[in-house]
Amino acid sequence: MREKILLLGGGGHCKSVIDVIEQEQRFEILGIIDTQERIGQEVLGYKIIGTDEELTKFTKQCRYAFVTVGHITSNALRISLFSLAKEAGFELPVIVSPLAYCSQHSRIAEGTILHHFSCVNADAKVGKNCIINSRALIEHDATVEEHSHISTGAIVNGGTVVEANSFVGSNSTTKEYTTLSGFIKAGSLVK
Repeated sequence: MREKILLLGGGGHCKSVIDVIEQEQRFEILGIIDTQERIGQEVLGYKIIGTDEELTKFTKQCRYAFVTVGHITSNALRISLFSLAKEAGFELPVIVSPLAYCSQHSRIAEGTILHHFSCVNADAKVGKNCIINSRALIEHDATVEEHSHISTGAIVNGGTVVEANSFVGSNSTTKEYTTLSGFIKAGSLVK
């Protein structure tokens, strides 16, 4: 029997996370937390069942929660929801698509997702509450610090450090052993 999981945020990123959870087949989705106005609506067949303020009442029904809000202009809501879930007593698992590659020699922290066809290579480290999006590459010895988003097709080359709270845009590439922080626009070459 699969463990139940509560999803926090019912927007576009939630759809991508649902797809990964369904493919992974480790969790059964209890429902989605969103705004009061959206209660009763569905996202890919899963009901919005409550709001942030009601989080603690769901700890009796499941022990896992996952932040399913994206990070483009700001990650403030992701950080807030992560903290609320922790304070309520939920565990935030690492979710890995069966179509992703994650080296057994890498370290991935709680609340992070590896989307389809992403790759995290040997001795790479990914912090808590991160999004490693579809086809993103985190090379050997790279570090992605907490609350960061590595977008679709982005390449974080070996030894690079992506500082906490950063957004690395789609199809951007870093030079090896560099440090980056903040917002990196799509298609950038970071030296």
